[in-house]
Amino acid sequence: MTELARDSSDRPGNPLVERVGFLVSQLGVHAADRFAERLRPLGLQPRHFGLLTHLAATDGQTQQRLADAMGVHRNAMVGLIDDLEDRGLVQRRRHPADRRAHAVHLTAPARALLTEAQVAADAHDAELLAGIDDPDRRHLVALLGHMAEHAGLIPGVHPDLHQPPAADLARRSQRRRSSPRLSAGP
Repeated sequence: MTELARDSSDRPGNPLVERVGFLVSQLGVHAADRFAERLRPLGLQPRHFGLLTHLAATDGQTQQRLADAMGVHRNAMVGLIDDLEDRGLVQRRRHPADRRAHAVHLTAPARALLTEAQVAADAHDAELLAGIDDPDRRHLVALLGHMAEHAGLIPGVHPDLHQPPAADLARRSQRRRSSPRLSAGP
């Protein structure tokens, strides 16, 4: 802790260091930034990691079913899958039971990349929990899980995924403008 931080936390009347919301927010921003840094060399963002992890357990789901299962806005899901498909990490294939739908499958390169990303996630967890013994780690995870459940959050889904990112919407709009259109007739 820096001297300035120590000085401000020792002042009477500074309740921030005792406020759960502040501490969780402070750690959340720190954790999110550090995790993004760890994934950056792999060319992934945390939202991609979440979807790849989910797909690894439920390969072959439709986009709609993935969006529903993860509580993700359907436009955000389309953008995420577009990103991963453009990089050769997922493939859309006709769904065997519903010709109108596409099933999303991980590719071999995605599975290899996910293994590397899991190693980065494990290192990230170890960094965040350094200095905390195993019983306290398990207790902390249980308490945070309980808080998330009480808040109505979907397990394993980041709240930012509920709305489509502006960049995804802009990119899809650009694709529509640049893709050839079929004419209705002469």
